[in-house]
Amino acid sequence: MGKPTRKTKKTPDQLLDELRDEYERGASIRNLAATTGRSYGSIHSMLRESGTTMRSRGGPNHTARPR
Repeated sequence: MGKPTRKTKKTPDQLLDELRDEYERGASIRNLAATTGRSYGSIHSMLRESGTTMRSRGGPNHTARPR
């Protein structure tokens, strides 16, 4: 198989707005990469360079456990 096909052409700004929105609603970078056909690194760089507040490793459900 190949990369997923995109249904519509989007400007880079439109794509970044959608990626940022999805990420801020809880989507993982890996999921965003899979759905767009882009690499993990490219998604991470796009989000970071746009000023998106990055979550810590483990996502929104990651909590410290009492010892």
